Formats: sequence, structure tokens, C-alpha cells
Amino acid sequence: MSMLESDKPQTDQKEAGWERRLLEQLALETLKEQKARRRWNIFFRFAFLTVALGAIYKFQNISAEDTPPPGPHTALVELTGSIEEDSTASAAEIIPALDRAFADDTAQAVILRINSPGGSPVQAGMINDEIVRLRDKYPAKKLYVVVEEICASGGYYVAAAADAIYVDKASVVGSIGVLMDGFGFSGLMSKLGVERRLMTAGENKGMMDPFLPQTEKQKTYTQNMLNEIHAQFIDAVRKGRGQRLKETPETFSGLFWVGSKAVDMGLADGFGTVESVARDVVKAEDIVDYTRQEGLPERVLKKFGASVGSGMASTMLKDKTFKLH
Repeated sequence: MSMLESDKPQTDQKEAGWERRLLEQLALETLKEQKARRRWNIFFRFAFLTVALGAIYKFQNISAEDTPPPGPHTALVELTGSIEEDSTASAAEIIPALDRAFADDTAQAVILRINSPGGSPVQAGMINDEIVRLRDKYPAKKLYVVVEEICASGGYYVAAAADAIYVDKASVVGSIGVLMDGFGFSGLMSKLGVERRLMTAGENKGMMDPFLPQTEKQKTYTQNMLNEIHAQFIDAVRKGRGQRLKETPETFSGLFWVGSKAVDMGLADGFGTVESVARDVVKAEDIVDYTRQEGLPERVLKKFGASVGSGMASTMLKDKTFKLH
């Protein structure tokens, strides 16, 4: 075999290696270009979103400035759903709306429309206190509560601070009580032979743990705490309703009644809707809603955030480096 023939395979291998390196280089450059393109696409999308939101915000401000202030009207604030810290019926949402309504000189009175089964006694108490403060600060401006479907427990805690309460004959009103609920699994665990291993510093730190038995001392302590909150609730109702309240042994028992019975018991003052109270009681038929409304930019941001989150999750699931354990 000649030297020229023996060198031919090596030459072919070199040529093949050169082609492979070239293809790899081209592939790497293509990937880099795609990554750069994606980055610029994301940048331009964020830039467009920023400009669009800025334009929307400016347009809303201009529109608000161009809108003439309302004439004499009835201010409306909505309290709907469970009264919880992170809900639309929280003190952080309701109190600013009430403040704006009372501060507006063109608002002849304020109607608080309630449709709530109750919730946090803390949140309800904060709203009650603010209504009392605002009524003292603006003695000429009345606050009326209009009940729709239900005004119970924490909902009535709020309503009790009003100048008057109007209901429908079939509304559910009352439930002036406090509860704390949970489950106990200690008996079941004993039958199954399961041992609860809980370490605490403080003899009562594990109180209300569903996997441990409750002592009589703990039951008494918890009941006293509930009784104290109940007493605060009762005091707020008595102060708010005054001589109109016709107390019976069942008034503060946690029972609830239909609207017609609530009027007889002095828990409400009469029958009416938002429209009828504005027309016949306030004498200002025009109603302006002061409840905080979610603006268009906020809705866009929420929708955009949900889309981005979904896209990120999809990308992570496709990425080989992401593992589910």
C-alpha cells in the first residue's frame, strides 16, 4: 500500500471533523440569535405594556378631571360577602369608601348596602368604630344601612352603628353571637395506635391542636375568650340601637330572624331598598357609588401577571433542569 493511500482515511476524517465543527458552530450561533430575539421580544412587550398603561392612566385622569362633580346625591357604599382581612368587605376596603362618602359635601346622606353572613369580629369592629367616628364628625349627615339577602353576625355588628337599618321582609338578620370551630382526632389516633409528637415551650402553646385532647382548663379559657368578644358585640348593638331594641332572652343567643321579625324586635327600623331609601328618606334620588372599583390598569396588570405566570410555569416544565420531587 502506498503512503498516499494510507493518508487518505486521515484526510477524510479531518474533512469530516471540520464539517462537524462548522455545523456545531452554526447551531450555537443560531441558538444565540434565538435567545437574543426572545430577550428583545420580552423587552418590547414590557415597553409596550408600560406605555399602554401610562396612556390608560393619563386618559382616566383626564376623564376624571373633565367630569363635573355630582350635584346633591345619595352616596352608596357596598359591603358584600364575608368580612375578612383580604376580602372586598375588609375594613381596608370599606373604611376609605365611607370616608370619601362622608367628606363629599354634595352627598346628602350615606347608604351602606350590606349582604354579608359575617366574618372577622376584628374587621367588623373596626368598621363599626369608623362609622361611629364619622357620625360624630359629620352630625348632619346620616348613614343608613340597607340589608338585602343577609346581614348576620359580623354584618350586623357593622349595621348596628347606623342611624337606621332597612330590610326586606324576607332578609335574614341577627346571629348576634361568636363561634370558634375545629376538629379533634385524639380518640381516633389512639385507636389507630398513632402517637402525636409535639414539642412546645409553654404549657398551653399546643392548645386547640386537633391531634391532642383538650383539657378542662383550656376549654374554660377558650370559652371565656369567646364570651368576652360576645360581650363586645352585645355592647355595640345596645349602643347602636338604644331604646329601639326590644331585648328578649333570645336576642343575643345567636339566633337569626327574617326581616319582618327583626323590625318587630327592634333589630331593624323598617322596610326599604337602596332606591326607596334614597328617594323617600334622603330625598336625593341620584345615587353615586363610592365603593372602591378595580380600575382598568389593575385588571390589565392582573391579567398580564396571570399570563406571565402561566408562561413561566410552562417554560419551567419544559426545561430539562426542572425536576418534580
